[in-house]
Amino acid sequence: MHELSLAEGVREIVDETARSNGAERVTAVRLEIGRLAQVEIDALRFAFEVVKRGSLADAARLEIVECDGTAWCMRCCRAVVIAGRGEACPQCASHQLQVTGGDRMRVLEIEIA
Repeated sequence: MHELSLAEGVREIVDETARSNGAERVTAVRLEIGRLAQVEIDALRFAFEVVKRGSLADAARLEIVECDGTAWCMRCCRAVVIAGRGEACPQCASHQLQVTGGDRMRVLEIEIA
């Protein structure tokens, strides 16, 4: 379950950012997770609830924004939306796709008080 290590990384980023901005607590954390990032969102939510205990984010709510996976089809020369790796191009059915987005997870916002 790599979601636990991802949640710990998020908590570290949140705590460091909050401290460097003189915050006493974090009220919300907003993440962007691409559909191709291979992150199990429910597992990440659970892991974040565990790792935030005793930190500045102890009472913070976790908001997750999911973004589509995108790829460039080398056969039909189009940008396409895909739901998973290994899928065919929805336009021409080619598997010659280069992922261009939706394969990352990042902290978008940290709300502090």
